[in-house]
Parts: sequence; structure tokens; C-alpha cells
Amino acid sequence: MSNFTKWKRALLLAGKIAIGSSLAIYSAELLHLQFSSSAGIVTLLTLITTKKGTLKLSIARVITFFLAAGVASITFLQIQSEWLAYGLFVLLVAFISEMMGWRATISTNAVIGTHFLTNKDFSPDFFLNEFLLVAIGILFAFLLNMFQDIQGEKKHFSEKIHQLEQRMQGLIEEIAKYLSNEPTRKGIWRELTAVQTQLQNHMEEAYEYEGNTYSEDAAYYARYFEMRLNQCRILHNLQNEMQKIKAMPLQAEIVAEYIRYMNQHVTELNEPSLQLRCLDTIFLQMKEQPLPVSRSEFESRAVLYHILMDLEEFLQEKQRFLEKEGKISA
Repeated sequence: MSNFTKWKRALLLAGKIAIGSSLAIYSAELLHLQFSSSAGIVTLLTLITTKKGTLKLSIARVITFFLAAGVASITFLQIQSEWLAYGLFVLLVAFISEMMGWRATISTNAVIGTHFLTNKDFSPDFFLNEFLLVAIGILFAFLLNMFQDIQGEKKHFSEKIHQLEQRMQGLIEEIAKYLSNEPTRKGIWRELTAVQTQLQNHMEEAYEYEGNTYSEDAAYYARYFEMRLNQCRILHNLQNEMQKIKAMPLQAEIVAEYIRYMNQHVTELNEPSLQLRCLDTIFLQMKEQPLPVSRSEFESRAVLYHILMDLEEFLQEKQRFLEKEGKISA
């Protein structure tokens, strides 16, 4: 992720938190609610999630509010010592929330618990006061999280995909050069590792995007980057195979030429069925080659077959991705 993108996202989140929290407090004050600042805290704690996360967390906050209010009415009325009563209250609320998988609700309910502890008021009016604080905080968090630059995110991912494909094409071209006994760039395999790290970062961004949109294709980018990451792992296997070649056989040029052809089609929209058919032709062509005359040549030719199988897996990975996305029929 570029520094500009990081700054943009950080500024957007900070702005939403500031605006949402302020509006929540202002609304609570308009309704003359006690502890109105707590509405802003609820907004802040709820806004730090994605859209889908906000919706799930909002539901959990409402449910656990009633649980926390019930626990507060029992513990604070039965135990005179405030520190002991509050400790038991937090213990019970935290345990219940953790068991229900709603750990994120503990902080809000702990704040609400201090209100009951301070006022010692368990009347319906005060229950309503506390519920409205939670509801207002949730409402503004939900509304502010609706503001997402979805088109900007799509453009961002399209640019990342284009840059990634260029880097992968560069790596694959170096593989072809190696098999053709041509000079290759230094540090090429370190670059492959760097591309894998970059892909993992892209996947994290894509999962965040997926959580911030309800569109049907929300998971596309995450699955796409996962597919490319799997392809990079295959290239790593291919690298290990190439290093086993002691003397480059003449047939390596056939494989290198095919790799150059395949490399032209390492793009987002390409459907690799044609490249797979051409690869079948290469397998047949290799079988028609004269038999090796030495053990060294035999071993090198065997490695070439392994490389071809890696290339086949490389293409099949893309084909499986397209089938899952419904771009082609299985």
C-alpha cells in the first residue's frame, strides 16, 4: 500500500470517528440524556470495524446491553461494596460476552455498568436512558460507515493488479532467459519472495474491502490475489527444479520459447485453455525428441518435464479461479 493510500485511509477513518462521535454526543444532549458523552464512545468503538463488522457488532451490542443491564441490577443491588460489585459485574459480563464470541462488546458494557453503579438507578427511565446512548452510538457508527469510496477502491485494486502482472511477467521472462542460457538479472528469486509478500499485503486490503461492501463480487479481489500467490509458489517450485539442471539440454530452448509465449497471456482477463492446449503439444514434441545419450542429459531432460508440469499447474490454477468466479464453465 502506498503512503498516499495509507494517509487517505487514516484520514478518512479519523474524520468518520470524529464526526460520528461528535454527532452522537450532540444528539444525546438534545434528548437530555445523562452521560451523553458515552454515546460518542459507543460510536468510536463501533466505527473501527468494516461495514459488515459494524452490522454484526451493532446487533451484538444491543443483545449484550440487556444482559449487562440485568447483571448490573442484580450485582449492584445485592453487594454494598462498589469495587467488589463492579468487579463481579465485569467478570460476569466479560465471561458471557467471551463465551458468545462478542468480546468487542465488553468495553461498551463496562462503561454502561459504571453509570448504573454511579446512579444506583434501575428504574425504566434510566434503563431507557442507557439504551438510547447505545442506540445513538450504534446509529451514527452505522451511518458513517456507509460512506466508502468504493469506486476509488476498485480503481486502486485494478492498478495493483496491473503492477503485479507486470512484475510476474518480468520474473517469468527471466526464467525463459535462464533456460536459453541468456544472462539473467541478479536477485531475481529475492524479487519473487518480495512479490509474494506484496500479494499477502494486497490480500489483507482485499479482505478489508470485502468487509466494506455488500456487492456480489466483493470477494473477487481477495480470491484473485490468492490465485496469484499460489502461482508464485509454483514458480518457486519451478526455480528449485531449474537449479537441478547441470548442463542445459537443447530441448530447454523449446520450453523457453513456450514460456515466452505463455508469458504474454499472464493477464487478469486471459482464459488459459489455449495455452494449456499448446502445452499439450509441447509435451508431445518433447516425447518425439531423440533419446538422451548420457546420464546427465537424461536427468536434465527429466527436470524439463517437471518444469512443464509446473507450468501446467500454473495455468490450471488460473483456470480453476475463473471456473469458481463463473467466468468459464467447469
